[in-house]
Amino acid sequence: MTKQVTILKRNSLADDVAAGLQDMITGGTYAVGDRLPSEPELMLLFGVGRSSVREAVRLLVNAGMLRVQQGQGTFVTSSQPLTGPLGRKLHTADYQELNEVRLLLEVKIAEKAALHRTREDLARMKTFLRAREKFAKAGNVDATMQADVHFHTSIAVASKNSIMLELYQTIATHMLQSFKDRHKDTGDFELTQYMHKALLDAIADQDAEQALVWATRISTHSR
Repeated sequence: MTKQVTILKRNSLADDVAAGLQDMITGGTYAVGDRLPSEPELMLLFGVGRSSVREAVRLLVNAGMLRVQQGQGTFVTSSQPLTGPLGRKLHTADYQELNEVRLLLEVKIAEKAALHRTREDLARMKTFLRAREKFAKAGNVDATMQADVHFHTSIAVASKNSIMLELYQTIATHMLQSFKDRHKDTGDFELTQYMHKALLDAIADQDAEQALVWATRISTHSR
């Protein structure tokens, strides 16, 4: 049941609701990919009318933090508002453009991860890869996609390049929503599980050449 909070003051209500929602998103109450409560629930939560809620959502959609899917609800697409030309471009980019950038990043990240990974890095990768397989076999699409993104992000962490990690996390945020739009089942994730296992093995063996090969196969696989 939704817990009611203090009613907001009556000036700039939409801005106040937007700020409140943004705080909840950046604070982790709602993660990327989560669906926000319904309009009536948000009206109760903030003590405002429907028009204020809708305007607040519009403001956060324009900021790149939310996406409205007709008939399904409003979903979190970014944990931070997008600023500057790059942020706006990423928000409006189509799947193909995002996927091309992802390919470039994942290949180099995998190569560097093979050279710099630690035991702790490998443990995280194995955990996410097992989760990816488990959820895929169970047919849980959302959980499989989350595990897939977490697996690749853990490789980016292992690359020990903070700039590439931040770039990848930004791209991954937008790719996740594209995955949700394109995948209605986990079949493709099951088919590519062996590729991900081979990539993990190459990184564990510190074989940068093979890591590059498998990262390329994964990134160029038809999705």
